[in-house]
Amino acid sequence: MSFDSSSVLVVGTVAFDSIKTPFGARERIVGGAGNYIGWSASRLGVGAGLVSVIGEDFPDAELKAMESAGMMLNGVEMKEGEKSFFWSGSYHMDMNGRDTLETELNVLADFNPVIPEAWRNARWVMLGNIDPALQASVLDQMDQRPALVVLDTMNFWMDIAMEGLKKVISRVDVLTINDEEARQLSGERSLVKAARSILAMGPRYLIIKKGEHGALLFHMEAEQLDFFFCPALPLEDVVDPTGAGDTFAGGFISHLAAMDRTDFAAMKEAVVVGSALASFTCESFGTEGIRAVDRQALSARIEQFRKMTVWQEAAIPSAVAG
Repeated sequence: MSFDSSSVLVVGTVAFDSIKTPFGARERIVGGAGNYIGWSASRLGVGAGLVSVIGEDFPDAELKAMESAGMMLNGVEMKEGEKSFFWSGSYHMDMNGRDTLETELNVLADFNPVIPEAWRNARWVMLGNIDPALQASVLDQMDQRPALVVLDTMNFWMDIAMEGLKKVISRVDVLTINDEEARQLSGERSLVKAARSILAMGPRYLIIKKGEHGALLFHMEAEQLDFFFCPALPLEDVVDPTGAGDTFAGGFISHLAAMDRTDFAAMKEAVVVGSALASFTCESFGTEGIRAVDRQALSARIEQFRKMTVWQEAAIPSAVAG
């Protein structure tokens, strides 16, 4: 596959995870934000040019599977004699909270993303959760302003690199964070006030992820705050939520790339598609769930979202005063 105008440039980690949840455990399975984003894009038939770094320990079979799915790995640097990034975590019974047990930066400690020259005209850019300085360096390498830049981040960078983070946020179109991160970034308790504050920092759209409670999309138009809410699909079995947010982000930007649209209506569609894909990730450990998704399964799940949210106009009872 060659990098074309509908391909997404993805910058993020490719790593190993060891995960323990109330429903089981897995040791050293393949994960990382870039990996989840790439698999999500592949389920929509969108090419993903991945920029990352791995160690000599990363299995060739996984790289071949990623390439077969449509990921282009020209931008993945392999460092001989070194180890890939590793994270270990344990989830609480409610599956919302988790404890980090171990983090080994390894090759990520001195990661310096280099964008292949052929990808520097990318129209669609997904900046995974890495150091804001590295996210900014990616934008500095682009030959032209992309049609859409989506940035993901987390509270860790707000704690240690807030000023750098705000600078790179001012250069992107869409910011994706969770509700507590939105409150920390804005200093506002109300998510509506938080959205107004964050949108004033520069992005055109803000997505606030609320885990099992869905996601909110905000957009400011002519000083009017528009928003859209997509609930999370109730699942019988939530096995492992690791990577669900990255799967969501990959589905979100890849849907927009496939449709070649960035308007608010398309954004709302993309939130639903991303949420549908993320639900598959939650049902299995690691990337097992998203890798198994086909068009029929995705269409059926999107229909579940539609049925869950459609309703007819409610008539106000005549007995109500006024």
